[in-house]
Amino acid sequence: MTAQETEAGAGVRVARRHARAPVVAVVAVGGAIGATARYAASLQWPARAGSFPWTTFWVNVCGCAVIGAFMVLVTEARTVHRLVRPFFGTGVLGGFTTFSTYAVDIQQLLQHGRPATALACLAATLLSAVTAVWLAVTAARRVLLRSPR
Repeated sequence: MTAQETEAGAGVRVARRHARAPVVAVVAVGGAIGATARYAASLQWPARAGSFPWTTFWVNVCGCAVIGAFMVLVTEARTVHRLVRPFFGTGVLGGFTTFSTYAVDIQQLLQHGRPATALACLAATLLSAVTAVWLAVTAARRVLLRSPR
C-alpha cells in the first residue's frame, strides 16, 4: 500500500466519523428525553417492593406500540429527514422503553421471594410488547397506507 493510498483511506475514515456525529448527537439527545420520561413515569407511579412492576410494564408496552407505528410511518408511508429515525426511534423510544429496568424488576421480585410474579412479569411483558408492535404495525398500515377511493 502506498503512502497516498494510506492517506486516502484515513481521509475516508475521518469523513465517515464526521458524518456519524449528527446521528450520535440526536440519539444522545433523544435518549435523554426518553429516559427522563421513563424516570418521570416511575416517580409518578412507583411500584411497591415485591409487587408486579406495572409502570415498567406499561412503559414498555406503550413504547413498543409507538415504535411499531413509527416504523411504518418512516419506512413505508413517508419520507423523513435522515435524523428523525435515530432521534425518535433509537433515541427517544429506546430511552423510554427499558430492558434493563425490566430485568432489574424481575431480579427484585425473585429476591423478594416472588418467583411466580417474576415469571408472570417476564412472560407478560414479552408477549404484550410483541403483540403491541404487531397491532400498531397492522393499524398504522391500514390507516397510513390505505388507497384513497
